[in-house]
Amino acid sequence: MISSAVYLAEWKGNMTDYNKILEISPFSLERSHKHELMSKRLVELSKHHYNNCQEYQRILDVLGYDLDKISSYYDLPMIPVKLFKNMELKSISDDAVVKTMTSSGTTGQSVSKIYLDRNTAAYQQKTLVKIMNQLIGNARLPMIILDCPSVVRNRAMFSARGAGILGFSIFASDTIYALDDNMKLNTEGLLSFIEKHKGKNIFMFGFTYMIWQHFYKELMAAEVKIDLSEAVLVHGGGWKKLMQEAQSPEQFKLALQDVCGIRRVHDYYGMVEQTGCIYIECEYGHLHASIFSDVITRRTRDFSPCDFGERGIIQVVSMIPESYPGHSLLTEDEGYILGEDDCPCGRKGKYFNVTGRVKKAEVRGCSDTYEQR
Repeated sequence: MISSAVYLAEWKGNMTDYNKILEISPFSLERSHKHELMSKRLVELSKHHYNNCQEYQRILDVLGYDLDKISSYYDLPMIPVKLFKNMELKSISDDAVVKTMTSSGTTGQSVSKIYLDRNTAAYQQKTLVKIMNQLIGNARLPMIILDCPSVVRNRAMFSARGAGILGFSIFASDTIYALDDNMKLNTEGLLSFIEKHKGKNIFMFGFTYMIWQHFYKELMAAEVKIDLSEAVLVHGGGWKKLMQEAQSPEQFKLALQDVCGIRRVHDYYGMVEQTGCIYIECEYGHLHASIFSDVITRRTRDFSPCDFGERGIIQVVSMIPESYPGHSLLTEDEGYILGEDDCPCGRKGKYFNVTGRVKKAEVRGCSDTYEQR
């Protein structure tokens, strides 16, 4: 992979080619290099979507944006994620759509629809691989999916939950679903799977509240102890429900360690509107932005950028989306940036915390819909 040291000398001519961007190590660029790269790519993406998505063009025209006068991605327009529920936003023809992903939503809520062409779908997968290789290595691992198999059966239209499972399944050499379609824990199957792969690292994936409700609680109730001390768990979503049970991230990790011996537990932040660009939690409990995406926190009064440590609305930018204008989004989440380029884990880029939903924002999350399979 290309590193920060050779970035300026060898790479400037390819700053809008995403396949070339994928050659750079995910957490290697310092602020100035990353800002230059992201600005070039994201301004180019904005022009692409302006020319190919009529709805996006109308939004920018009404707001008075002149993309030729913008040089920093901090100054690009932000699309509220909620807009994907109300409008069909795509920059490709209907014939070019190969996959439609939907956001999660509780009963009666509308859902976002994200339209992918072959290139964007491939970029999503390649980006996820680059980020996850930094955490679990390059080899495929035996995988325990802490969910039920029925959630991925509709391959034409992915829910956020199904997309997450299928996305992370590419890292599996062998797979088992920990739950059956009645959301009951398959304890016997799990024990057999763990014994089959004894001595190997095991990769586990699931959504936070479902892990708590259907894995941890059922193991505790059955008084069954399984040995997953060599496993690594990646999980996301559902903190709102877990906080209602007075469980903090630290308590969540300690409880899982107690019931199955697992010590490597990593939360992640992501959304179906920007699939592929996940923000993974490091060993120090910080969420990290890779070179493929970034976070900006915005003040509610005027949407100006917050200072480090100042709580604001989270904006997420991604260099991936070519088939729909999802490259600069204003989320319904709040958080604060802890720092940049100086996390003790050694990863370059911003690191941050998410504190919750914006007040009065529509509540939704990957695990909020697990009853509606």
